[in-house]
Amino acid sequence: MKKERSLAGRLLQYGALTLFVHVAACSDAAPPPPPAANAAEQGTAADAATDAKLVVAFGDSLYAGYNLDQGKGLAPVLEKALNASGIKARVVNAGVSGDTTAAGLARLAFTLDGLPRKPDLMLVGLGGNDMLRGLSPKETRSNLDAILTEAQKRGIPVILTGMLASPNMGPDYAAAFNPIYPELAKAHGATLYPFMLDGVTGHRALQLPDGIHPNDKGVTVIVGKLAPVVAKALKP
Repeated sequence: MKKERSLAGRLLQYGALTLFVHVAACSDAAPPPPPAANAAEQGTAADAATDAKLVVAFGDSLYAGYNLDQGKGLAPVLEKALNASGIKARVVNAGVSGDTTAAGLARLAFTLDGLPRKPDLMLVGLGGNDMLRGLSPKETRSNLDAILTEAQKRGIPVILTGMLASPNMGPDYAAAFNPIYPELAKAHGATLYPFMLDGVTGHRALQLPDGIHPNDKGVTVIVGKLAPVVAKALKP
């Protein structure tokens, strides 16, 4: 709880910008259909499938590389970090800007079925858009629970990257939303990365002009913290 309060404290700037974010930050005006993981990236994933760990990054704009140049988003930077650490891996970008947990659940089977084989690991990062739109935490929990259940059925290990409610959503909302990630990770035996934006929130030099999304330097900070967790999950 102490760690969670500390992380929530670093969201003060996040909360101040929420009204803007509702319109622009975590969603594009017209979110695209199912992700590139099932089209352009499928061939490269297939090429690497025989001798590399296959990781699918399944999430929203924080995974998709929102407003970043090609090669600067989470998936390619994480892939480079893993390979540099001695773990041969292919990280498939299955992030879609604007996705809620309901939208993610709706495309989950399509995404997984479109991969060349069962992933060795799936990163799940959804729920931020639910929170910013004020959707019911009960719905967020139910959708994430269904996503993790499907991953379990398919025998896919999961790292769940968490989100925290913006302070201006109010204490009641935060009390219902914030426990979703640790409780579901525990229930499903998933690895928890408590806060996806840890190390970036509150640091404008690491953010895009919207004050929320990481820029390329911010992605590097996130990967620096996340890659060791991913590497550990991929080791036998």
